[in-house]
Amino acid sequence: MPPPLPSHCPPIPLRQSLPRPVLTAILATLLIGAAAFGDTPNILLIYADDLGYGDLSCYNPESKVATPRIDQLASEGIRFTDAHSPSTVCTPSRYSVMTGRMAFRLNYPGVFTGVQGPCLIEDGRLTLPQMLRDHGYATALIGKWHIGMTFLDKNGQRVSEENYDASIAIPDLSQAQDLGYTNQRSIAMVMSVDYSRSIPDGPIHRGFDTFFGTACCPTTDWLYAYIEGDRVPVPPTHLYDKSPLPVHPYSRDNRIGMIAPEFDMEEVDLVFLEKSKAFLKAHAQEKTDTPFFLFHSTQAVHLPSFPAEPFKWKSGAGPHGDFIYSLDYIVGELVDTLEELNLAENTLVILASDNGPEVPTVIAMRRDHDHDGAAPWRGMKRDQWEGGHRVPFIARWPGKFPAGAISDETICQTDLMATCAAIIGYELPNDAGEDSYNILPALLDKKRDAPIRPYTLHQTNRLGLAVRRGPWKYLDHQGSAGNRYEQERLAPFRLENTAPDAPGQLYNLDTDPGETNNLYHQRPELVKELKTILEESKATGRSRPPS
Repeated sequence: MPPPLPSHCPPIPLRQSLPRPVLTAILATLLIGAAAFGDTPNILLIYADDLGYGDLSCYNPESKVATPRIDQLASEGIRFTDAHSPSTVCTPSRYSVMTGRMAFRLNYPGVFTGVQGPCLIEDGRLTLPQMLRDHGYATALIGKWHIGMTFLDKNGQRVSEENYDASIAIPDLSQAQDLGYTNQRSIAMVMSVDYSRSIPDGPIHRGFDTFFGTACCPTTDWLYAYIEGDRVPVPPTHLYDKSPLPVHPYSRDNRIGMIAPEFDMEEVDLVFLEKSKAFLKAHAQEKTDTPFFLFHSTQAVHLPSFPAEPFKWKSGAGPHGDFIYSLDYIVGELVDTLEELNLAENTLVILASDNGPEVPTVIAMRRDHDHDGAAPWRGMKRDQWEGGHRVPFIARWPGKFPAGAISDETICQTDLMATCAAIIGYELPNDAGEDSYNILPALLDKKRDAPIRPYTLHQTNRLGLAVRRGPWKYLDHQGSAGNRYEQERLAPFRLENTAPDAPGQLYNLDTDPGETNNLYHQRPELVKELKTILEESKATGRSRPPS
């Protein structure tokens, strides 16, 4: 039986903006052409957080966590073994999924926290949900957003690190543990927000009809409250008390912040699950002639690992194993809901992750449970090495995609935009999806003489860049450009630098998948070729050729 819905879970809001003009609907109909809506699939994108390549048993036979529902999804669809998140951390990856454009082009490093903004997606840029909505789709985002949004103070000014009320007295501050200046400032920023004011640049302003979720990481980043549409209906009122929460190696990425009444740190993913199920049920009843795009963005398996009560002690691999186990359950529940509503046959389901597994997770899971979430790759979240961005990617569309297929095609999540455009019969303009390729032939498992992508770009949270062409991967920097391996906790993961004087790195992933032998000096012609490709991509602002 599924876990019960928490009693405080509020209803899904309707889109809080004007209805689409009639002209848009007419244009959408013309673009779709003769294709009936029955031939245009619903799309369910399940976007996990910090889920590593080695976390799933269908990717890693040595995984210590059973993931039967995700394994079943893979057996019913196609599983990619060379799929990549656009970045090694979440904010830029999510920007790139939404826009089909690599986020390094914004020159924005790092990730958002708390009430930081504004939205990274500029007003007027075509997004994946906007493209689908313009072609007749009902669009919804349930879960984590994390691409930035603007919160306003009582004067209508944007709250930021430069503009907040520093005179605010933080309640119970003397009782909080380990609060430094940054934490106090972030809490004061949350308290400076006028929650009666609407958010002007959230998901419903970037292509989604419906949004229910959180601004950033739901149980990490100082603002612990749900957002409906463009408002926070139940604002935070007090510093939350960490003492009732579990304490273990996976519970530390949980900053003391302001929390809304009855916001339960351990029930967030169940709240998101029930919201998505409610959206699907309402859609099946009310919009039978309209396709949907549902972006279900989970908290799992981002630290802190707080699985809900029904999942505790179920995996045999500790709290984080239980969190992975809960993600598997969520995937199964969403797929089962499609079946119950007779939507499964015409729904494209995609499961992916925003980057590789988190550092403390990898360290503790290897040590305590002999489980390697990055296996078999070098690196982890934030690193340019494969463990930082080579992630699971599973897609199922019954009757269209082959069941049980495995593809070694190199793909990037930026490709979702061009691929969805191909499915709905839309040609992307040159000023959209600049780094997006149509991977539908690979999804259909069609044989090809050449790879779909001539090359693939990679980036880290510190804006380190790399380019991959065939088996060759060139890193335009020393080290990982992410984690700092001089730290003692990462000492067990340090590898010998075989070219310590080289300004970059070159690896052949066919012969050296572990990225251990830097061939920078041995193959200077390849270094030059790949660096030229990277520089041209930076200069032109795109990697997809213009039409």
